[in-house]
Parts: sequence; structure tokens; C-alpha cells
Amino acid sequence: MQVLVVEDDKRISDFLIKGLEENGYVVTLCKNAEEVLNHFINIEFALIICDVMLPGMDGIQLVQTLRYKNNNTPILMLSALNTVQDKVSALDFGADDYLTKPFHFDELLSRIKALTRRNPALTKEKVENNKEYGALLIDLDQYKVFVNGIEAELSPREFKLLNYLIANEGKAVTRVQILNAVWGITFNNHTNVVDVYISYLRNKIEKEDNKYIQTVKGVGYMFKS
Repeated sequence: MQVLVVEDDKRISDFLIKGLEENGYVVTLCKNAEEVLNHFINIEFALIICDVMLPGMDGIQLVQTLRYKNNNTPILMLSALNTVQDKVSALDFGADDYLTKPFHFDELLSRIKALTRRNPALTKEKVENNKEYGALLIDLDQYKVFVNGIEAELSPREFKLLNYLIANEGKAVTRVQILNAVWGITFNNHTNVVDVYISYLRNKIEKEDNKYIQTVKGVGYMFKS
């Protein structure tokens, strides 16, 4: 299940990502509202976890904008602001739940499960536990990938990269977009880590007659089944 985390505090975002990934979620991190609106507005997530106090556009304004653009993804707000009015304001502007900091991670998980259970968009038809592309089978519950029935041993980072490419199936994504979604890096600092991990993935999931990851010259990469 894919979750978008919008949090500028590295300590908190690292804590969230570690805990969520350990519980089987595929996490994409954005550090401000502008990143969400520029890169992820058309990508479907099961849930958005959003801090209220963000640099630039704050979390409440982001929620308003998403709802204005007809994005109905469940949104859980996180904030140190704990007055009744703070909570009411967030909920009135379109948030689905509000959790004050500090919080127990078990409570966060329970709220996530409650929100995704009652989200009408997450029907059985829309969220399938297995995705199949020819010889390639992806088990989202088990975090496993199989090629011709044989498990491909993917690292958590490789699995996250593959899921990001699949979420953008048929669309070319740039290296900067991949760095942002998979590594939380918002700029291209001339690292070749994306190319290295693409190579790892290709070696593990592609055979001579099954090529899934295409290089788009001058742009980046595209997943095509």
C-alpha cells in the first residue's frame, strides 16, 4: 500500500518512513507542499500523512488545494498544535483525521488502518494485493517479486523504486523525480545512484524476452509492461 508522507522535519520523517516500511507500506516523502503539487498530484496513494507546519504553503492550505483539485485521498494531519480549534480547522478544510505530536506509533498505525478501511476508493477492484505483468508478479502484501514463479531477491529500496516506476506506468519519469520519491532527495547532485539501482532491478526482474524498464533518452526511465 502506497503512502505519501509530507514532512520537513528529517527526524520525524525518518521515524515515519522506518516504521511504515517495517509494516509493509511503500512510502514516498515530500518535504513541502510544492513538491506534492508539482510531482505527485496525479499519482494515486492509499493515504497522505501531512504535517501542519510546513515551509511555504502549510499543511492546511495543501489539504484545501488537494480537495479543490478533486483529490479525495484520505489525509491524516500531524501537528504539535493540539487545541480543539486547530483540530476543527483541519477537519473543516478537508482532512480526515488529526493526530497530535508526540504520538505512539501503534496509534498511528491504527488510524491508518481505520482510514483506509473506510475509504470508498480502496475497493477490492482498485487495490489488488498482486500485480502481474507477463512473467513478473508483484506481491504487495509480502513485499515480494517473482519472475516466472521464482522469487527475485529485492532490497527494500529496489522494491520501492520498482513500485514508483509501476505507479507511473507508461509515463517517463526523470532522475530527479525518482530521487525525490525513492531517496527523498529534491535535487540532482550529479549522483548516479538512480542508474545504479535501475541496473540492479533490470538484472533481477528482466529476462531476454521480458524488458520492463525502458530508458527514455534525455529524460529518465519508463516502466512498460
